Amino acid sequence: MLSMKKTEMGRFNISPDEDSSSYSSNSDFNYAYSSKQAVMKSHYADVDPENQNFLLESNLGKKKYETDFHPGTTSFGMSVFNLSNAIVGSGILGLSYAMANTGIALFIILLTFVSIFSLYSVHLLLKTANEGGSLLYEQLGHKAYGMIGKLAASGSITMQNIGAMSSYLFIVKYELPLVIKALMNIEDTTGLWYLNGDYLVLLVSLVLILPLSLLRNLGYLGYTSGLSLLCMVFFLIVVICKKFQIPCPMEAAFILNETMNGTLTAPAAFISSKDLNKTTMDFCRPHYFIFNSQTVYAVPILTFSFVCHPAILPIYEELKGRSRRRMMNVSKISFFAMFLMYLLAALFGYLTFYDRVESELLHTYSSVVGTDIILLIVRLAVLVAVTLTVPVVIFPIRSSVTHLLCATKDFSWWRHSLITVCILVFTNLLVIFVPTIRDIFGFIGASAAAMLIFILPSAFYIKLVKKEPMKSVQKIGALLFLLSGIVVMIGSMALIVLDWVHNASGGGH
Repeated sequence: MLSMKKTEMGRFNISPDEDSSSYSSNSDFNYAYSSKQAVMKSHYADVDPENQNFLLESNLGKKKYETDFHPGTTSFGMSVFNLSNAIVGSGILGLSYAMANTGIALFIILLTFVSIFSLYSVHLLLKTANEGGSLLYEQLGHKAYGMIGKLAASGSITMQNIGAMSSYLFIVKYELPLVIKALMNIEDTTGLWYLNGDYLVLLVSLVLILPLSLLRNLGYLGYTSGLSLLCMVFFLIVVICKKFQIPCPMEAAFILNETMNGTLTAPAAFISSKDLNKTTMDFCRPHYFIFNSQTVYAVPILTFSFVCHPAILPIYEELKGRSRRRMMNVSKISFFAMFLMYLLAALFGYLTFYDRVESELLHTYSSVVGTDIILLIVRLAVLVAVTLTVPVVIFPIRSSVTHLLCATKDFSWWRHSLITVCILVFTNLLVIFVPTIRDIFGFIGASAAAMLIFILPSAFYIKLVKKEPMKSVQKIGALLFLLSGIVVMIGSMALIVLDWVHNASGGGH
């Protein structure tokens, strides 16, 4: 999924404190690999001229990363595949819910704008990297605004990764009980602890995720990126097929019976066929513009689904025949492919369940039609992918925390284990006590995702690209982009908090 939302999302540098390996993750992932500092002078005259600004940092310190610049070795097609992996993530599961609360037309408008804005921020980031002389997101922040910029970049990436981890564990919480129930053919689930999602999340975290996360070299787990993308393609195919297998009138009649039995004294059998047909037609009619209390989650869910910016610079560094134009072509193809994938998943999911879509689409199928063998296979594939992906996502978070707090200290298994356990405990608490995955998508999308897509790339661009005056069209565009990001973040966060307060006071929906 889970490239499954997909922190997603890119490669992160490993200090000498941890073994240097290359990982590919999904969404939702992060490549942790040996960092390569850019050293470029006359030795590489054949390299694209726009990259000749990359210089070796002279004050990196003994714990920093010091390897020579090298020409990229990854083909154009593989770079598209890697970036697509970084984009696609667990956020795809919430898109049908977003469409159900915006309407088809408004959703397409929002999806188009978010994808275009994300692509524009990639342009800003690549140009800033060339001018700023660094291929590290955090290092660009440090060059632009000192420690505050570095903390902002590191904090946003860490929050996004924690959001991705939480969304993956939410999938375990939602889906694993249904898989166990189907495999064991259990009807009565009362009192069975192993069908309690909270207990299962803790068990999976303790037995599987923690041991894998404690390894210094995750190695083979990098292949979960490809597994996640394949899983998402399979998921999309199933969503499209199920649209034609689940008849809407049957579902509408089911809802009508459920509603009438709960709210009227007369039994549903006395409802006239005329009323039934009218209700069925109302239920099965798609809406194009919807505004309600849940509409505020649409933009954060979309921004969460398109965050891949920590992956952009590592993929750019590895691109064969590296140039900014070539990397932008990679980005355009990847974003367009994910735009189509997101649109189809959201549209067919919405047209299957309409207003009954839950915040996690896969769970909606069980609530409405139960579990068949195809859905069971999808769930198993998703569960395996997300379980193996969580340790990959933990790696860059732990590395970032280690560099911030203990950059000059030698590797310690005690510190390594303590940070890992703290990250996992915090994420489990979020999954257990946060009501729905929608809240994770909403909060992270409105905060960290907005920072990574809108605010940081434009702020770094304005500060580091010196050759363009502030009154130039490019700088004015970046400034407007920065201001729009601030408005989106503050507005979305305010509306989401108001919705939480409204629910807490008993207002409900």
